[in-house]
Amino acid sequence: MAERVSALAALAKQGHRVLLVSSGAISSGLGLLPKAGKLNETVVELQATSAIGQGRLYHRYYQLFRGHDIITAQILLTSFDIAGRSQYLNARNTLLKLMEWGVIPVINENDTTSTDEIRYGDNDFLAAQVAILVKADRLILLTDTEGLYTSDPSVDPHARLIEEVSDWSALEEIEVGGAVSAMGSGGMKSKVVAAEMATSADIEVVIANGSRSGVIAAVMAGEKVGTRFPPARATISSFKLWLKYGLPSRGTVSVDAGAAKALSRGGKSLLPAGIVGVEGDFAAGEAVDIVHQQGVRRLIGKGKTNYSSEELKRIKGMRSQQVMKLMPCGKEEVIHRDYFVLMEQREGRDSYSDEKD
Repeated sequence: MAERVSALAALAKQGHRVLLVSSGAISSGLGLLPKAGKLNETVVELQATSAIGQGRLYHRYYQLFRGHDIITAQILLTSFDIAGRSQYLNARNTLLKLMEWGVIPVINENDTTSTDEIRYGDNDFLAAQVAILVKADRLILLTDTEGLYTSDPSVDPHARLIEEVSDWSALEEIEVGGAVSAMGSGGMKSKVVAAEMATSADIEVVIANGSRSGVIAAVMAGEKVGTRFPPARATISSFKLWLKYGLPSRGTVSVDAGAAKALSRGGKSLLPAGIVGVEGDFAAGEAVDIVHQQGVRRLIGKGKTNYSSEELKRIKGMRSQQVMKLMPCGKEEVIHRDYFVLMEQREGRDSYSDEKD
């Protein structure tokens, strides 16, 4: 921890704006409990343990950074905290202001209040969300291996380190493990997914060995360390980044082939006539996934719906004129194109690619 803090402090003093996403609150809390071995690891117990450990963990970071004359700020987040557009902007503005002041935010998921419905899942996803939130230039994900390998290096002596991933379709042939890393709450699979999230927002990602001395400085110097994921160089608005990654989906809407093509290639809005199925219980104004069933289910995109799930079940398949007769105050579009974002698909992968907006 001390070496990592020293490396981040050096970056800050060089003029870089630094954010740190750290796990460890639960393990820190367990170390203080005399009966830790008897815990059943229920959600309540883990949340209580996190409450014990979070202060201890942050205090350690505070002390280490103060040794470098750097002020830190503790930030605890859940996905609920940025699910609303205003909360999203408030969180971003707070983080940007802290960095403008030369303060390093130390960020963790708020395990004490988060639930399965509002959890990020692990700190890899949280780190990607934060990187997208502040429009970072680079995201470094530290683990206990050198990076992403062609196979599991612990069982395959011929496994090779993948230095760069520029063709995402090539990863289809690789077994990306899901085992949890000893250094955090996520395994390699979650790191690769986090890398795909961040690179789609034009952020470079590097997965590297956090145990290697000088690894952060080496990454920043452009040395060949770990596995690099170049940014996608796509143009997407801040609003659609929030819609894509900050707003959780509350249901699923299935569409026919015509609607799927219009959404993915024509930049059109989704109309009731193109809807063939509705899953989940959601209200108007919430986000839903848009899918097309053709052999296998294909995720097309995500958008804010003008209708609730119950309303959509009544009007699915109807022409706009029929909908207006049934609901005179209703809107023509189920999802307007301005409130819809395509889920980016890399070349060779089974989905649609994102448009520029």
